[in-house]
Amino acid sequence: MLTRPDVAVVGAGPVGLAIAWRCATRGLRVAVHDPAPGSGASRVAAGMLAPVAEAYFGERELTGLLTESAARWPGFAAELAEATGTEFGYRTDGTLVVGLTGDDLAEARRLWSYQQGLGLPISALRPSQLREREPALTPRLRGGAVAPGDHQVDPRRLVDALRTAAVRAGATLLPGAVTRLAEVDAPVVVVAAGCGTAALTGLPVRPVKGQVLRLRAPDHRPPGFRHVIRGHADGEPVYLVPRADGEVVLGATVEERADTEVTAGAVLRLLRAAVDLVPELAEYALTEATAGLRPGTPDNAPILGPLPDRPGVLAATGHHRHGIVLTPVTADLITDLIVTGRPDPLLTPYTADRFH
Repeated sequence: MLTRPDVAVVGAGPVGLAIAWRCATRGLRVAVHDPAPGSGASRVAAGMLAPVAEAYFGERELTGLLTESAARWPGFAAELAEATGTEFGYRTDGTLVVGLTGDDLAEARRLWSYQQGLGLPISALRPSQLREREPALTPRLRGGAVAPGDHQVDPRRLVDALRTAAVRAGATLLPGAVTRLAEVDAPVVVVAAGCGTAALTGLPVRPVKGQVLRLRAPDHRPPGFRHVIRGHADGEPVYLVPRADGEVVLGATVEERADTEVTAGAVLRLLRAAVDLVPELAEYALTEATAGLRPGTPDNAPILGPLPDRPGVLAATGHHRHGIVLTPVTADLITDLIVTGRPDPLLTPYTADRFH
């Protein structure tokens, strides 16, 4: 018979599993409820750890949290690798931000000027400098920049590693679906259920659809470029994330809808923009086209910490497009809150009561 856990985590994506791992290593009995671990937004995510390139106008506070979590990623990755003996695609090659046309470059320059104004590490490069770093880029580029601290990880392999680490630390994975929090018997319940959070808690978490493609380099060789490439091609935004095993992830649409259909128009736009930036991709195999649902909130920032009038219930959800980069800081903040009972000041802007 299963001993009553100290902590129950609802949701076994990267955030939920990281919280379970951290709590278990602190000596707590942990149960994780999810019928299909890693089947949510992380299954489709590209895994960019991009506090600089993802810093957008009007999100200064969120940018601070992204930067804090990115700074924790090297230690988090080293700990996870030691705990599991596995490799999960953590790479530190950096990110190139590029513009194909003059208008594309003007748009990119406007954003990275804002990012530089925040003191973030991003530096402009001439077209020749970009192609010195990545000869596979089209010679038609008008310019770009480099964000050396924006890294990447493979989310699918990350989920596998976190699941292994949590179980080895003593957490129990339970395959049943949770439809009501009243079904969960634990003094502390952490809701890390992504888009499923709304039905369980009433929090304003909405689905934001994203369509993503996966390509494969010929003969399974490594892709012809090593940096993550983010750019605009004739106004179409796209990112290209190379993996050592020959995979390249292309994404992603941002659609305010809740279906997971892959559409011909999205595939066409993503492929056209990607090939415009890196022409050799036209010869890669198209191996997968998928759509997933990001958990968005009204202000696009996560919901972290206690729920008002719900004693013992904590939220760790609503990460939108930042779930992978925010995994370490979310796990640390929620685990420390559970263990000590004291909320870290970093949680203050992200509590659920900001929507009441």
